[in-house]
Amino acid sequence: MELGLVGLGKMGGNMRERIRRAGHTVIGYDRNPDLADVHSLQELVDSLQAPRVVWVMVPAGAATQSTVDELAELLSPGDIVVDGGNSRWTDDEKHAEELKAKGIGFVDCGVSGGVWGLENGYALMYGGAAEDVARVQPVFDALKPEGEFGAVHAGKVGAGHFAKMVHNGIEYAMMQAYAEGWELLEKVDSVTDVREVFRSWQEGTVIRSWLLDLAVNALDEDEHLEQLRGFAQDSGEGRWTVEAAIDNAVPLPAITASLFARFASRQDDSPQMKMIAALRNQFGGHAVEKK
Repeated sequence: MELGLVGLGKMGGNMRERIRRAGHTVIGYDRNPDLADVHSLQELVDSLQAPRVVWVMVPAGAATQSTVDELAELLSPGDIVVDGGNSRWTDDEKHAEELKAKGIGFVDCGVSGGVWGLENGYALMYGGAAEDVARVQPVFDALKPEGEFGAVHAGKVGAGHFAKMVHNGIEYAMMQAYAEGWELLEKVDSVTDVREVFRSWQEGTVIRSWLLDLAVNALDEDEHLEQLRGFAQDSGEGRWTVEAAIDNAVPLPAITASLFARFASRQDDSPQMKMIAALRNQFGGHAVEKK
């Protein structure tokens, strides 16, 4: 089939290549002309035979909104837009209604796989009407990993990005657990080879995972992570997961704590720890460190 792909960065560029390897035609547009096959959304739409499928792979928020708005004016009834970025599921609902008014279908797709997806395939979670999903299915089949699993029609519009959001929330908590365990191992004198302890967990343990494999890779490159600063950004999906948990009265203590731990990394000199130190000094006479 033919596919228009908007956004050819680290994810989008590799996705274009994987889809092409499966024998499909992909016409890509990116603001960087060195990456693009065509040089405007108008040219992209004109290059595709109707009914068209256009996959959007740009940052969530304003960039996705402006792209959807422009495609709404360029596409025709019967065409379909797929949002494969990390949009919030509530934005999907808005985009679906906007496009439905013009007879254009909409599918949201959470994509996981990162820079490894070209070779390994991408885990896909998509939401939308069954007939719209069926139109895009050849592309989903091209992108997913080999084998029975790795892709799911999660439900109606918004379900794909909601599922990907929860996936990323779980990822936050798993990474935090590995990080805490690593710090504790590094702290004690009795453990003399933390990297090899992590490596030993890769086989036969209940905590083995791809994230553990990636942790070992990182330790192989920099055994004590001395070249890194202790700062970790959050993409927004962790926050959305916690907000959804509050809205639905679902307890997420591990995921919530892992999100707040990211915030602690922004502080070189934690104000909260200043207060805790001051209180410990006041009630117990515990020593405090002065600047």
